[in-house]
Amino acid sequence: MNWTKLEPWGQLLLVVPFVFLATQLLHRVTRPIVLRLAAWSTILVSLVKRCDRPIQLLLPLAALQLIWEGVPDDLPGLGTVQHINGVLLICAITWACTAAIRGVADGVIARHPAEVADNLSARKIHTQTRVLARIASGTVLVAGLAFILMSFPRARQFGASLLASAGVAGLVVGIAARSVFSNLLAGLQIALAQPMRIDDVLIVEGEWGRVEEITATYVVLKLWDERRLVVPLGWFIDHPFQNWTRRTADILGTVFLWVDYSLPVDAVREEARRLCEASPNWDKRLCLVQVTDTSERAMQLRVLVSSAASGANFDLRCEVREGLIGFIARTHPQSLPFLRARDGGGFDTP
Repeated sequence: MNWTKLEPWGQLLLVVPFVFLATQLLHRVTRPIVLRLAAWSTILVSLVKRCDRPIQLLLPLAALQLIWEGVPDDLPGLGTVQHINGVLLICAITWACTAAIRGVADGVIARHPAEVADNLSARKIHTQTRVLARIASGTVLVAGLAFILMSFPRARQFGASLLASAGVAGLVVGIAARSVFSNLLAGLQIALAQPMRIDDVLIVEGEWGRVEEITATYVVLKLWDERRLVVPLGWFIDHPFQNWTRRTADILGTVFLWVDYSLPVDAVREEARRLCEASPNWDKRLCLVQVTDTSERAMQLRVLVSSAASGANFDLRCEVREGLIGFIARTHPQSLPFLRARDGGGFDTP
């Protein structure tokens, strides 16, 4: 073995720890300066914090790559070292890009808090930001992987031969990936068209739930009983669904009661009004009692009440239903539905 040719590597190996220490010192010195300069913007602060760790890896790799470029080409093993350093540098750049995307997304979300009474605009921005950030991060990861594969000559040849002989294999892959691409396109459409947003109340397949998370391929609904319903994004494009908070969270709810014809409706109206006014779940918009149906034996009362949110409306409907049943039982018990026995046998209802 010719040791004289390997002698330059001894000098280069001494340079590596120096480069590492110098770049870490540069990072430590410039980090508080950059944070102070970015303090005026929430987005910039979030961006700098997210990119902190990737930059720590990126700086020494970039410096070493410049050093390898200045080394004579006849140095043994230089090509292998440059290739390994280049692959690591691509990984660091990919990490930094995805961190930057997440940092910008975190900053935008922080500038529009959803913990306010009227959070419709904030939820719209949250949904668009999260979906677009996930799509952008996925694109960056795919691009980074492609650049890494392109750095391997055999991988380039494999990719070219695979494209040249697509045939049946390409058709199978295309069919298999159809649902994936469909969900990705659906995610982009949902981010732009906004048929639903984070924290919206949806009715999907008869299930009531709030939108807890929107990813690049599926939506997570938090149901009323703490279960989670995971629905592919493509489903929302192909099927109708109810959105109770599309424009506003205000909602109307109904309470139905079957009672005897002898019950005075005006007394029920007064009691329903009293119950609504005593409840914090009523938004003071609507409290209406109407006879909506009749039969040969009884009449149906519909109590229409309003609330600022669906959860509050559910509680209000329960309060009104329980209160009216108690009121009728106390003041007009003969007007409650019941079975009456006849002397000749059989039963009848009022």
